[in-house]
Parts: sequence; structure tokens; C-alpha cells
Amino acid sequence: MSTTPSVLFVCVKNRGKSQMAAGLMRKAAGDAVEVHSAGTAPKPGGSVNPLSAQSLLEVGVDLTGELPKPIDPTLLARVDLVVTLGREAVVDVPDGVAYENWDTDEPSERGIDGLDRMRLVRDDIAARVDDLTRRLTVRAEGQSL
Repeated sequence: MSTTPSVLFVCVKNRGKSQMAAGLMRKAAGDAVEVHSAGTAPKPGGSVNPLSAQSLLEVGVDLTGELPKPIDPTLLARVDLVVTLGREAVVDVPDGVAYENWDTDEPSERGIDGLDRMRLVRDDIAARVDDLTRRLTVRAEGQSL
């Protein structure tokens, strides 16, 4: 049984925010956290949002090869934590799996679109990922989440 904490980031289509969170967590935590992402839609988007990917490349995170995918029920049952990004992604989290929702910044509500929007979303998610990385790595050392 692994002592490495695991997290599943979820949004609706797994094209943007959950992919961003997973990429940022992989960069922040390295091998200290097992990281996954998925979407609640039965058929998630066909590819990662190009602006999401571009904004991550600016901070050294490469999403090349990542594809949107639906939630795998087996994975859902075995991760330590499910994080939804936004209230639109609704997940029936199994007993014993921790859950939290991140209501991320939505710059488009302020008229900010395109790459500028993605940079703001990225920075909001990055701050949350940094906090979560600290909490998960402390937990791996024997303390609670």
C-alpha cells in the first residue's frame, strides 16, 4: 500500500482547469503526490484547451500528450482527495475519499478573455496547488489533511 498521497482534479470537460491543476501539481510536488485529472462529462472535450496549455508553458508546465478523459470509477474509489474546479463539476465522492471544491477566479466575468484570462486562472490555481502541495506532503509525513 502506497503512502504517497493521491489527488484527482475534476472539471466538466477536462480540457482546461483540471488539466491546469494537474500539471501545476506535478510541477510543484514532483513524485511526492500522485496526480490525476478527469472530467464529469461522459465524453470530455477532444483536446486540452490551447490557451490553457500555452499559459502553462509560460511557467514551465508542458501538457503535450495530455488528453481529456472521463472519471474512472476505480481511480475515483482509490484516490485520497478529489478536488473539483468550479461548482459545475459534480462528483459523487465515495466514502473515505476527501473532497474539496475550488471556486476559481473567472476573469471572463470581468471582461477579460483570451490568454490574459488563462494567465489569471492559472495563477489562481497555482496558488491553490501550492497550498494543497504543502498540506498533502505534510499528510504524507503522518499528519492529517
